[in-house]
Amino acid sequence: MLDIKFVRENPEAVKQNIKKKFQDSKLPLVDQVIELDLQSRKAKQQADALRADRNRYSKQIGALMGQGKKEEAQEIKKLVTEQSQRLEELEQQETALQEKIRKAMLLIPNMIDASVPIGKDDSENVEIERFGTPAVPDFPIPYHTEIMEAFDGIDMESARKVAGNGFYYLMGDIARLHSAVLSYARDFMIGRGFTYCIPPFMIRSNVVTGVMSFAEMDAMMYKIEGEDLYLIGTSEHSMIGKFIDTIHPEEKLPYTLTSYSPCFRKEKGAHGIEERGVYRIHQFEKQEMIVVCKPEESMQWFEKLWQNTVDLFCSLDIPVRTIECCSGDLADLKVKSIDVEAWSPRQKKYFEVGSCSNLGDAQARRLKIRIAGQKGKYFAHTLNNTVVAPPRMLIAFLENNLNADGSVRIPQALRPYMGTDLIKIKNT
Repeated sequence: MLDIKFVRENPEAVKQNIKKKFQDSKLPLVDQVIELDLQSRKAKQQADALRADRNRYSKQIGALMGQGKKEEAQEIKKLVTEQSQRLEELEQQETALQEKIRKAMLLIPNMIDASVPIGKDDSENVEIERFGTPAVPDFPIPYHTEIMEAFDGIDMESARKVAGNGFYYLMGDIARLHSAVLSYARDFMIGRGFTYCIPPFMIRSNVVTGVMSFAEMDAMMYKIEGEDLYLIGTSEHSMIGKFIDTIHPEEKLPYTLTSYSPCFRKEKGAHGIEERGVYRIHQFEKQEMIVVCKPEESMQWFEKLWQNTVDLFCSLDIPVRTIECCSGDLADLKVKSIDVEAWSPRQKKYFEVGSCSNLGDAQARRLKIRIAGQKGKYFAHTLNNTVVAPPRMLIAFLENNLNADGSVRIPQALRPYMGTDLIKIKNT
């Protein structure tokens, strides 16, 4: 959410930003907010004047009563009563206007960074850099669920009976590999100086609206019936929510946290074959990283965060590339975002395995996360990034470490967590 003062002083810049995001339908919101803000400030000005009059009249009444001038005091009391009714009306008006302003402001997208490429959707995202050497072996690579089935490692049919489509049972070595990757990712991030955390897996509605746009909320979140609670779609939401309504001494920042959680997502819409299996599902587990920092440090942390993910995947012998998200592909709260994509030898192309985002002060402004410094109080900046999100990450892992005989090589970094350098299919 933008600062109302910024919108008031820079309406054309805000409109131009909306156009860059190809959301022209939101352009009227800018003028609407400015008009509502004008009405709100006028109501506040009138209310403040009445409060000042009331204070002045109270002193006069006290003085008159002390002088025995009861009739004069009574006349002023009548005036105070009349003004009190008007003051109450103005306060109600001000509250209603502020609520309208807030609702409109929640819909206006955050200002994107000047470095963000302009484009309508993800088809216009820009490749930045490649890490590792993508290779295609001289033997066929099966679909990822077929690889898992060779190890008796997945049962989607039973999961379908128990929970419906978009769920799975992971079994045996594949389940163990899943847990090993998460444990390795946890320790990898601890080694990078991040504090490990297991957050709540449900959050209240005020946290939901504080961390994401309404469009994202509708597409992602599962609501708990009869409760003001939502299942988290990513631990970033509850991790940022940890700091709601807080003020932090400048010298204590940054806060760098890495968290484990299950994640629950609706995943609306139809998807092609490459998004079936365990690629796009309703429940998965993830290791996340978040940073709460001073504004001048957020871009430095942005570079560090996506590099952490790149380094982790490379340590597991998975080639990756980074993709700059264009303006039209950025969620409304994001200032800048980079996707990390892993190489798929089967598809002979890259696919998304994580996303790193700088949200500026958008979440902090909504959740009232402030910093106390020498120049007073100001809003923090927040960032988040995926460390790993199996089982999607397992697709890349299995394809890039698959041997011709169907076994899967375990990279050196993961061997302490798996206890082996190779997992074999059951009939070998």
